[in-house]
Amino acid sequence: MKLALCVGVGLFALLPATVSAGGDPARGERLHSICLQCHGTELYVPPRRRVTSLKALRREVERYGDYYNPRLSKQDVDDLVAWLNRDFYKFPG
Repeated sequence: MKLALCVGVGLFALLPATVSAGGDPARGERLHSICLQCHGTELYVPPRRRVTSLKALRREVERYGDYYNPRLSKQDVDDLVAWLNRDFYKFPG
């Protein structure tokens, strides 16, 4: 029994970590107005684009979301990532 549990946990650890853009893109687009206080959408398209994965996109949205008072909620981050990915980045996920 313990061996089966250890094998199961070990196999679970080998699964790739996935990141989903599973928020509400329409709400994310509306939320983006707070981002427009500092920059436009030119950051999301080449040649200025620096984000190369959905995971990195979420990390950047979370990082900049900490600058706001109040901070962006998890739902806000999910929605912004969903919109940015749908309209600009198009990462699978």
